[in-house]
Amino acid sequence: MTDWLDVGAESDLHEGENIVIDVDGVDVAIYRLDGQLYAIEDVCSHDGAEIASGELEGDEIICPRHGARFCIKTGEVKCAPAYENIDTFPVQIKDGRIKVKDDRWD
Repeated sequence: MTDWLDVGAESDLHEGENIVIDVDGVDVAIYRLDGQLYAIEDVCSHDGAEIASGELEGDEIICPRHGARFCIKTGEVKCAPAYENIDTFPVQIKDGRIKVKDDRWD
């Protein structure tokens, strides 16, 4: 079972911003949107490159290279050229600290 990884203070991540961290060898982008935290793998399923530097439009991250879109809440692909979803991760706030984990193998 994977432990929760402390990412930083809740106050460090402001509305509409994201941070990218390494969780057990996987780059994960954590977003704050409408007061909630969401964590997705920082990879476009179309070309395997990072997506966190893309523009956030509503709850969708737009891949900066080819325009594929993914829901940051569910990882669901929303627009070609990507056709596969990306993984999401549990994220929580505990004692004012953001915590995330990779539970895919639990």
